[in-house]
Amino acid sequence: MKVEYAIIIKNKTRLESLIERFNTKAQAQFYIESSGGNFQEYVDEHEKFYQSFLEVQTKLSKIIKNKVVEREFVPSYIFSEKNLIIVIGQDGLVANVAKYSKNIPIVAINPDEERYDGVLLPFNAKNFLNGVNAILNESFSLRKMRLAEAVLNDGQKLLAVNDLFIGISSHSSARYKIMLNGKEETHSSSGIIVSTKTGSTGWLSSIFNMAYGILGSTELQYPKLNEDDLYFAVREPFKSIKTQTGINCGAIKRGNKLVIESLMPNNGFIFSDGIEQDFLQFNSGATAEIKLSDEEAVLVIN
Repeated sequence: MKVEYAIIIKNKTRLESLIERFNTKAQAQFYIESSGGNFQEYVDEHEKFYQSFLEVQTKLSKIIKNKVVEREFVPSYIFSEKNLIIVIGQDGLVANVAKYSKNIPIVAINPDEERYDGVLLPFNAKNFLNGVNAILNESFSLRKMRLAEAVLNDGQKLLAVNDLFIGISSHSSARYKIMLNGKEETHSSSGIIVSTKTGSTGWLSSIFNMAYGILGSTELQYPKLNEDDLYFAVREPFKSIKTQTGINCGAIKRGNKLVIESLMPNNGFIFSDGIEQDFLQFNSGATAEIKLSDEEAVLVIN
């Protein structure tokens, strides 16, 4: 189907969020600098982003109609097969958008290569039209990203490009039963991270960094995942008379699932890709099946 419209997706800069919080730039600057912070860093980051954003919008407008959608509206935005998606921002924004993209190709742009790693950002403001033209000519190369999903016993579902968090929305312990490969345990922990291969260099890697740091190891060995694997890790499991710690990490192979039953009377939740606003309530009576989803996202790579 012919592409007729490009949707540019961006997020607020840190400076914009500060101004929103403190009403004016001057008040935001006073707050940051009175706390010993470097306000100029926020300004430089903001200016660099909009320099790239303006360049992208100007170049794109010469070849295809487009409009801008802020990240906060993406969950309710209905994408069309006649769209192509342009994401400009950090890696996390790509993940936030991908789970709503419905297999529509995504051109992901790194607006500031000196600040952002760009693991999921193969383009910049200078060369992104290569990806756009490849889509318009139907000759693009792609990377398919497999998604994880959490499905509750009442039918609600949540997708994740990077990772799912299953736990409690406070600093108290999450309580649940966990079942894998015929084994079952009762846990008290800081929650569970379930990562896709795409997300394995993110939140999941920090858990291994912490573990290796405690052990004093300098040779970090992260789990090697296939695209069809998920990997889970239980954060800070507590062993007691009533709770166990044997099921603490491992791969969830395609066709298999991790089952979790909530034992939390309130404040239990599951959220995805680091966005706490995108969540399912997970309180007593709820059971979640965590597995590889049949859905996937398409990232243009040239």
